[in-house]
Amino acid sequence: MRMPKLLLSMLAITGIGIAACTVPSMPEAHDGAKFYAANCASCHGASGRGDGPLAPGLDTKPEDLTLLARANGGVFPRARALSYIYGDPEQGHLARVMPEFGATMAHDTVPVEVDGVLTPTPRALAGLLAYLESIQR
Repeated sequence: MRMPKLLLSMLAITGIGIAACTVPSMPEAHDGAKFYAANCASCHGASGRGDGPLAPGLDTKPEDLTLLARANGGVFPRARALSYIYGDPEQGHLARVMPEFGATMAHDTVPVEVDGVLTPTPRALAGLLAYLESIQR
């Protein structure tokens, strides 16, 4: 009789351990909106249309981020957007006006589906991708 109680106790403890182990939630558009407001709106504007307060002083007009899907046949270009935001190593830092964000936050990643492949992506950038996808027109 003691064995079933011991077994039940072990299963209960194991079950509690499994239940307590939760997978971190994926960032959503509202998480990305916070990052966007703090890091992108000054150039791209509050609405993402490239009309931020710093835009007139830039040599290159910031892109209208609400038209990314339209310019890509109606599909949000996750791979291209992520590559550009993260900092495309093939582009070189002198060719960019926009800062590279990826390397400073690479320690906290989540899997993001990019072109059918789950790609480790910094959590903040995954949220930003969700936000940018949500503002497409």
